[in-house]
Amino acid sequence: MAADHVDVLIVGAGLSGIGAAVHLGRECPGKTYAVLEARGAIGGTWDLFRYPGIRSDSDMYTLGYSFKPWTDPKAIADGDSIRAYVRQTAREYDVEQHIRFHHRAVRAEWDSATARWTVHARRDDTGEDVTITCGFLFTNSGYYRYDSGYTPRFPGVERYAGTLVHPQHWPDDLDYTGKRVVVIGSGATAVTLVPAMAERAAHVTMLQRSPTYVVALPSRDPFADAARRWLSPTAAYTVARWKNVALGVANFQLSRRAPGVVKRFLRRAAKGRLPAGYDVERHFSPRYDPWDQRLCVVPDGDLFTALRAGRASVVTDTIDTFTEHGIRLASGEELPADVVVTATGLNLLALGGMTLAVDGAEVDLASTVAYKGMMLSGVPNFAMTIGYTNASWTLKADLVATYVCRLLRHLDDTGQQIVTPLAPDTDDLAPIIDLKSGYVLRAVDQLPKQGPRAPWRLHQNYPRDVRLMRRGPLTDGVRFARAGVPAATSGGTDA
Repeated sequence: MAADHVDVLIVGAGLSGIGAAVHLGRECPGKTYAVLEARGAIGGTWDLFRYPGIRSDSDMYTLGYSFKPWTDPKAIADGDSIRAYVRQTAREYDVEQHIRFHHRAVRAEWDSATARWTVHARRDDTGEDVTITCGFLFTNSGYYRYDSGYTPRFPGVERYAGTLVHPQHWPDDLDYTGKRVVVIGSGATAVTLVPAMAERAAHVTMLQRSPTYVVALPSRDPFADAARRWLSPTAAYTVARWKNVALGVANFQLSRRAPGVVKRFLRRAAKGRLPAGYDVERHFSPRYDPWDQRLCVVPDGDLFTALRAGRASVVTDTIDTFTEHGIRLASGEELPADVVVTATGLNLLALGGMTLAVDGAEVDLASTVAYKGMMLSGVPNFAMTIGYTNASWTLKADLVATYVCRLLRHLDDTGQQIVTPLAPDTDDLAPIIDLKSGYVLRAVDQLPKQGPRAPWRLHQNYPRDVRLMRRGPLTDGVRFARAGVPAATSGGTDA
């Protein structure tokens, strides 16, 4: 494909990338755009992950798009339904024709003289190198590494004669019917896999080093069901969305201000769903505070149901070594296993692995500061989507896309071509992602930072961000310019 030019280049055709394209088409209809997608299908994470039981851990009234109501009765949806929703959105809003599949963006170079990005991509299907230029670069590739998940080194794993699989690379032909399964891990993937596999396996054991907060929620939202009976689909979706936003914000704020109260509530809730005498303290009482890591949602309490029925069990211990037929624990107990699933986490990969350069200088992401959680100091005409850590990804993705469209219109209205965030004059910086999860801590030194206050601070608060992103100023902390003006990295606001 010959080099060509678009006004806006979107990277990623997953949940947020398709949403970004729809917002752009609706709010900036005169802009040309293309979407680069490294894989061969729409859906991103929801097309990649195919393990048993794959589902959202956010309700679909907030994980769904603001402009397209989720109409399925299930509030906690399975991966197939979410993938179909994203693809239907792309078809409905004519986004499909703009997507270039098998195009992996590997490098982007900004030139202030022309006010353009030159993006280099590799076609994974043909090996061809492709170049495309754009006036604004908008990355929606998430922050997970798609080609490999995280698996720690397990002693003796080479001796194991059974089947070893990571959920990120689930084999289509894996038959675990009637087999003994051990799932290593305690996060969202593990608590999804265990009840799903327990329906066919002889027995499933969830082996965890330490517990995670697990909360049961109904797969259907009674409030949303009632709203649909009395209101139009759009109105019902809106009120259900804001109800769930309010509950999420309240839960997070209470967890931060009174973690002991929330801990006791979650512990009692788990105890009420488990067999009498179950060791809740050992298996469901984490050492950390709620929302230091994401809470794990189990729809209709399916994990607890599997535990009560005896089809699954939880073991809290550390691994001494793999054996030929299973895993020996530090306690000396041996877990027999025909199949071991390493639900041990993901690897982070900022910008999908794409590197950036501005006027010939390499951009070190770890040295940048995130502006409004979506742009980078010293990097012109660039935005990225990073969702909330305490709420659904799409809530933030919608706001970021709306803000980008506002910014593009402002550039046109003022006759400017370049907008560059200017780094704040402070050493009081923190990681952009404030979770203490292992996948975050392993990559924290590779990620952008955030500052002590707005517009450089992420507050993980959707109502507050609605005011900031939809109605807040566009000129705070940035410099506007025309082509030919070298990019700036600091110096305060120049509106």
